[in-house]
This record gives sequence, structure tokens and C-alpha cells, in this order.
Amino acid sequence: MTQLKETGPVTRALPPRRRRPLRTLAWTGGAALLAAAVAAAAIGFGGDGTGTAVAGRTPPATAKVTRTTLTETKAVDGTLGYGEPLTITGKSQGTITWLPGEGTTITRGHGVYSADADRRPLLYGTMPLYRTLEDGVEGKDVELLERNLDKLGYTGFDVDDEFTWVTREAVEDWQEDLGLDVTGKVQPGDVVVADGRIRVADLKKTLGDSASGPVLTATGTTREVLVNLDVADEHLVRKGMKATVELPDGSTVNGEVARVGKVATESGSGADTATTVEVVVSVSGLKKSFDAAPVDVTIVAGRRENVLAVPVGALVALAEGGYGVQVVEGAATRYAAVETGMFADGKVEVTGVEEGVTVVVPK
Repeated sequence: MTQLKETGPVTRALPPRRRRPLRTLAWTGGAALLAAAVAAAAIGFGGDGTGTAVAGRTPPATAKVTRTTLTETKAVDGTLGYGEPLTITGKSQGTITWLPGEGTTITRGHGVYSADADRRPLLYGTMPLYRTLEDGVEGKDVELLERNLDKLGYTGFDVDDEFTWVTREAVEDWQEDLGLDVTGKVQPGDVVVADGRIRVADLKKTLGDSASGPVLTATGTTREVLVNLDVADEHLVRKGMKATVELPDGSTVNGEVARVGKVATESGSGADTATTVEVVVSVSGLKKSFDAAPVDVTIVAGRRENVLAVPVGALVALAEGGYGVQVVEGAATRYAAVETGMFADGKVEVTGVEEGVTVVVPK
């Protein structure tokens, strides 16, 4: 019978330590920076009950804990234009006898187009005229007409929702000044209503065409940038945030988030499918005559002033949870737990260490 030779106790390999998952960050590549930095430094140091661990190796590179201002930004693609166009539709019979040029700006009281040589003036408002306005009629549409007549300098009536004989006299004076038939009444097809001054985008009719149906499209006159923002970033953008818009020639103008859409839409197909929301950025100080152009938009999502910060690469994942930094103290180092705040510009806001302290930044 063969006897086995005794060789001593058998040593088994321990299973690898399971590391705590890292937090997910958004904006300016923060997640990628943090993951790479902490993965390189995630050495799972144990603590001594105070959140620190002692190490004795010479650090490869160091940085100071500094007091600074961090600015969190998001860079996205956008399209410069004048916003979504609206269609101006003729509501009366007749023939188109005059049209404005594309790009023309039209203000209150001026003609949008002419039918049978009668001008169709622009009034400001949000309610389209839907009936004949004449003596005895009451409603919000009457108030809209009277408010516009008052702004155009016609007087003698109160701006309210009642069409009275004094309103009729003001309408007659207005019609006479426009060279129209003086009737004292206003039909729905006699005017064009928009919520402010308009810019002619595209003509749908030519001279001699019927005046009924779509005549032209128009936009507002304020320059704005349309951004299709990934829904994953929607919660990070809000109305009023500042932005910088870079134009095709390299120049920049200031902007501000004017509107964040509430409806998500899908585009593309398969692996290229993207779900986005519409974000509108208004711009100011634009001197270049770009009617439409692709632009780069940088949105300032947050700003933290007078905070302590270290390079993102200085963070390490502690075995007991959370994050820390390796503090250099003479010829030795120790690991100190920190709380993180904003990530921006390759740095991270920290609390738990003092200003001026030297920390290790692994290469």
C-alpha cells in the first residue's frame, strides 16, 4: 500500500476583494475622468477607524489643495436661426398685388401683403380674429383691436372688450389712413395677427396668385439657437442658464437658455437612435449676418466659488467606502477621507483636507 508523503498545510488563494462601485458623473467628461483616476488609484486601503491609512512609498507626482472657482459646463451642437416659422394665411378672396421681400422685418401697423391693392396690416396679439368686429360686439378680440389702435396713436376710446361708437370712429380714421374702404368694421381677413414683429422667411405666393390660402411663412426677429439635447442631460439644464455660442468663423456671442422642451422625440434607427428634448438658447451681440448656421454651444450648468479643489486624479477609493486622497507629510504619506462636490475642468471640489496640503496624483 502506497503511503502519501506529508507536505504540510495547503494554501488556498483568497477571492479578490470586491470593490465598491463608483459614482456616475455627468458633464465635461467627469465620469470618464473619475473612473480612470480612481481605477488607477483604487487600491482598497483599509482604515484604522478614522478614515486614514498609512503608506510609505514615495509618491510619483504631487499637487496642492488649492482654493479656486469651479465652473461646470456642457458642450453641445446647435443650429442658429430665428426659431420655428409660422404660416400667414389669406382669409379673403382677391388677388395678391404686393408682397414683401424675404428677410424683411414687419412691425405693428405695417402691411404684410396686399390683396386687390388693399393692405393687410400686422396687429400684435395671441388671439386670431374669427368674426366681424363692429358696434355692439364684446370680447377679447375687441380688446386686441383697441389695444393695437391705441398703440398706433388712435384715441377717443377706452381699451376694453366693448366695441362702441367711439371704437368705430377710431377704426374709420385708421382705415382712411391706410387707404382702405371706410366701413368702421374689421373682418378676420382684413388684418394679420402675430405675437410681435415678424421677419419674412419664405414666400408661398407670387404676384397675381389668389389671396386665399398660405401667403408666406414668417418667424420672430430674435436670433436663437436650437439644441437637440440628449434626455439623459435634460435635468442638468434649466431656463436662465448662461451659455456661450461659437459661430462658424470662430467668434463667440453670449447666450441664455430661454426654453427647455417637455416632449422627448426619437431620431435615427437601430444603434444610432437618439432620444432628445428641444432646448432654445437666445443670443445677444450677434453682428454677423448668419441667417442659419451650425454652432457650438457651451452651457454653464453650475459655478462654485471659493472652494478647495484637487486634480480628479488625486482621488482614491477607500475600502471602507467613499473617497480619499493620499496626503504627503514629509517623507511619509497617509490616506485621508474626503467629501466630493462639483467636478469641473479636471478638478474636484473636496472637504476634509486643508488648503495648501500636498496630495499624491498617480501618473
